Amino acid sequence: MWQSVAVATMADLDQLALAMPQTVREEAGGRPRYLVHGKLYCCHRGRRPDAVDPDTGERMDDVLMFRVADVGVKELLLADDRGVFFTTPHFDGYPAVLMRIGDLARIDREELADTIAEAWLTRAQKRVARAWLEQQAPAEE
Repeated sequence: MWQSVAVATMADLDQLALAMPQTVREEAGGRPRYLVHGKLYCCHRGRRPDAVDPDTGERMDDVLMFRVADVGVKELLLADDRGVFFTTPHFDGYPAVLMRIGDLARIDREELADTIAEAWLTRAQKRVARAWLEQQAPAEE
């Protein structure tokens, strides 16, 4: 039987990020930024000179940033054959990956949820992160 998989959207990003404990949503230039304990873990970036559309040469207006645990995780995401995640020289050596908003349609809601949760875990206080992880563990029978 054919089963459709819901692609991810910006509405999903907002809902999933706000579902993470102690997340605060701020607006910067009309673009969402998600913080936990005052620390940014995901955002819709403004136009930057480091992110240029390879087809048009214009600064990209549709770039999302997600924190990752470390540069090793970043490298794994960047090596994904789908090419969903990318980086720029501005982020060299920094534990974060970028994604164009249009590429949300290339991942499903579950993968977006995992990406957001991983980003949140990099910035949440240890005790809050530990409590959340314990809630996510399957119940033992």
